[in-house]
Amino acid sequence: MSLYSFLRSPLKRKGFKLIRKAIYGYRNYCSNNALILGIETSCDDTGCAIINNHGKILSETLYSQNLVHLRNGGIIPDVAQDLHRACIESIVAETLSKGCLTMDNISAIAVTLEPGLPLSLAVGMKYAKHLSRRYSKPMIPIHHMEAHALIARMQHDIKFPFLVLLISGGHCLLAVVQDVNKFKLLGESMDCAPGEIFDKIAREMKLRNLPEYSKISGGEAIELAASKANNPHMFQLSLPLTDYKDCNFSFNGLKTSVFYHIHRKEKEHNIVAHNLIPEINDLCAATLMTTTRHLIHRTQRAMEFCYLKNLIPENNKQLVISGGVACNNYIFNNLTALCNEFKYRIFRPPPRLCTDNGVMIAWNGVEKWRKKIDIVTKLDSLDIKSVSPLGESLIPEVKASNLKTKLLKIKQSL
Repeated sequence: MSLYSFLRSPLKRKGFKLIRKAIYGYRNYCSNNALILGIETSCDDTGCAIINNHGKILSETLYSQNLVHLRNGGIIPDVAQDLHRACIESIVAETLSKGCLTMDNISAIAVTLEPGLPLSLAVGMKYAKHLSRRYSKPMIPIHHMEAHALIARMQHDIKFPFLVLLISGGHCLLAVVQDVNKFKLLGESMDCAPGEIFDKIAREMKLRNLPEYSKISGGEAIELAASKANNPHMFQLSLPLTDYKDCNFSFNGLKTSVFYHIHRKEKEHNIVAHNLIPEINDLCAATLMTTTRHLIHRTQRAMEFCYLKNLIPENNKQLVISGGVACNNYIFNNLTALCNEFKYRIFRPPPRLCTDNGVMIAWNGVEKWRKKIDIVTKLDSLDIKSVSPLGESLIPEVKASNLKTKLLKIKQSL
């Protein structure tokens, strides 16, 4: 058959159809077998992970700067940036090596671009762009709080929409998660985050002077000390924002009140230098219980607002709690009691995935890859944002509803 005859024949059309089908089949194969590399450098942890399109973790690596910052008395942005720079290349290389993979196997690079410490975010963004250009891989920009909110879906069957409480050292907020990239913000912290005040209070209490608390975070130290309290009701701390009919949070007043009791007791006992007050465990208990009551109060109102506005289906009520402070079992157990009262199912990621990590960034990248959203090839359009709101704010609407809630009593013992 001549070329001219072939081009005019049915065989040609059939051949082109087969070729086109093969191309589409290959594209679908690549899509269904995608590997997403996630990079996290929003604060003081350098994380990297690789997850496939089915949610399987192929490898992960995490370098924590916690001990360095504990010695410094808090996170120093310049120091955090230097530590990220020093290890990010080796951490990505180690993650690829653990998974027996190369960059050629990677489908896209997901990286945290907002919100966070600008100097830390810049390290992750620049290295991700370097990899993207060198290996011709698209990038997927990740919102840090969205990643925290969605990571529980990797291991649990959590359907949209659901209520999420994010509590960490940098954030405290309540939101309705309607889709991978669709959030309705119900409440946020007006000042400090719970993890931040735990760290500051633990430092003021001088807990790290005791060997058992010297290498753990302030929140962990306060929870452990509170479990040893003889009289957890010795100190009466006021519940924040009781007169505000919204879902916002405030922890600054609580921190000031705890500082007052520390200084009062130090003066009463003539405490000097590095010594601790005798009532330290009882004060830790009061701090933890008041923080928990505040979180429960605002979450309870959020549940009632969701019912009022029909934001969460009655037959599928779910609460996800995530972020570093979600590791606190006393807080989680009391939120579980709240969920039992309101017929919600409660979920939280494993402790290692509650704190900042590369897995949650890679998983968020997987969810976006599946929906074909935020897959970017024009890298100049991407930049970091130190401050970034989560979704659409319904906070004015929550305030206008003026919902009065009868606070659920805390029943869980320390």
